Amino acid sequence: MTRIKQIYKCNICQNITEVIRAGKGTLVCCGKPMELLKEKNQEKGWEKHLPVIEKKENKIKIKIGQNPHPMEDKHFIEWVEIITDKNIYRRFLNPQDEPKTELNIEGDIIKVRSYCNLHGLWSNNQ
Repeated sequence: MTRIKQIYKCNICQNITEVIRAGKGTLVCCGKPMELLKEKNQEKGWEKHLPVIEKKENKIKIKIGQNPHPMEDKHFIEWVEIITDKNIYRRFLNPQDEPKTELNIEGDIIKVRSYCNLHGLWSNNQ
């Protein structure tokens, strides 16, 4: 059974899916069940995955990590997502980008998530 806003990944082709409507079935890709990604919210050692949030009115600045996350072809933050009580905002990043973004949002922040292509899903619950 799935729940809204869960993230699943195919470990064969690397497809990633976010649930927008919950259902009773199992998500399948490439003939295999997809893996439910668990949100990590604690670093050990040199912090570089957790979203760091700075809010000014409706503008949100997010950088990934107290120390900047690497942004290399083989290791980078693929996307950042802000979940508010009104909307979901997502910004996709490329290896040559800096590990940060700035967005105008509506509503109160519920959660900010980031996805590292090597180390998975990270969350900074509000």
